[in-house]
Amino acid sequence: MKPFVLLLTVFASTAIICKIFTGTWILPLSGNLAMCVMLCFTALGHFMFTKGMSMMIPDIIPFKKEIVYLTGILEIILGLALLFPTYRPTVGMVIIIFFILILPTNIYAAAKSLNYEKGTFDGQGLRYLWFRVPLQLFFIAWVWFFALRG
Repeated sequence: MKPFVLLLTVFASTAIICKIFTGTWILPLSGNLAMCVMLCFTALGHFMFTKGMSMMIPDIIPFKKEIVYLTGILEIILGLALLFPTYRPTVGMVIIIFFILILPTNIYAAAKSLNYEKGTFDGQGLRYLWFRVPLQLFFIAWVWFFALRG
């Protein structure tokens, strides 16, 4: 929920600031900056909650901790790359693919009732997916709209 609120807050704030100072709505900038900030924010979780995020990865996959760190760094790089219009369409496609690829880890974690912040198995369970899956689709649509279409 925090990333969603942050995304919308940064988007609205940036759009309003652009309107005040330029006299026009610069929505592609607002949308991509908001996604950049959100990705950098979610990347923090990879470094703050490494143990719990490692538990989101199935046991058959090795180097869990390294994968968590690598995906955190990737989120920061991709977020920042959205700010460069030349690279935006390519980066947007990479982010969409990334969002699709990480969805199974969220499903796996929900099935195990994982609370990744605590690194315990007392999370919300499968009911969390009623929120998470539509949210992931919303993020994909956001990137498509602002990075690929915009």
